[in-house]
Amino acid sequence: MTDLESAIDRHSAAPMYDQLRQLIIEGIERDGLQPGDPLPGEHRLCAQYGISRTVVRQALAQLEHEGLVERVKGKGTFVARPRTAESLVHTLIGLFDEVEQRGGHVHSDVLRHERGTADEAVADALEISLGAPVVVLERLRYVDDDAWSLSTTWMPDDVGAVTLDADLREASLYRLLAEHGIRATHGVRSAEATVATHEQAQRLGVSAGSALLRLRSVSRDATGRPIEFFIAHHRGDRSRFEFQLSDEQGRAALLHVDGS
Repeated sequence: MTDLESAIDRHSAAPMYDQLRQLIIEGIERDGLQPGDPLPGEHRLCAQYGISRTVVRQALAQLEHEGLVERVKGKGTFVARPRTAESLVHTLIGLFDEVEQRGGHVHSDVLRHERGTADEAVADALEISLGAPVVVLERLRYVDDDAWSLSTTWMPDDVGAVTLDADLREASLYRLLAEHGIRATHGVRSAEATVATHEQAQRLGVSAGSALLRLRSVSRDATGRPIEFFIAHHRGDRSRFEFQLSDEQGRAALLHVDGS
């Protein structure tokens, strides 16, 4: 990235960090920088504009929040890859089918795929007895070779049994279930902000404490029986969720919001 001719205007009503933010954006556009290209470091920006590290960090933090830059500890600041819109919250489509529809590719590292027993949270979600047999599927999902999400799926034993011998590294779980006559027709999903634990950060290739989007879902078949419960943690710097809105009553409902 070449040096910018513009300077910080200390007499402007605009905060210095916001001026710097705009200068960085203009520099990216002017120099034709691409995702992954490096940007000037904090020390260079301080020296170039005669500003404090606090101002620089405010500008970079805002750009990172907007998804325009990516800061990697020990490596520097880079032009960020664009976040990919996902409609997983308001549809029953899975990540595999969502990405495939837009021409991308998903593959998974299957971390765990075995029988287990339902703890209290799983039993409540699947409406089964505490300690009842379930099939647990834990996967690290990649989109176009980038670590994207870490998900754990629980299924009642008779549902999950049809998946145990399947290779789910390059396949859709929902399609596999449908091939055995098990189809989700409705359900409830929620999304909330959280931060990465040390283990999640290692799996997803981010720093501990990085922003994640936590997706929780229970899917039911036509009889109303829960057939799947999953919790997925998506990298906040790789994805954003889109919601389809309608003013028609019944098309969408806010079911419950609390601070827990």
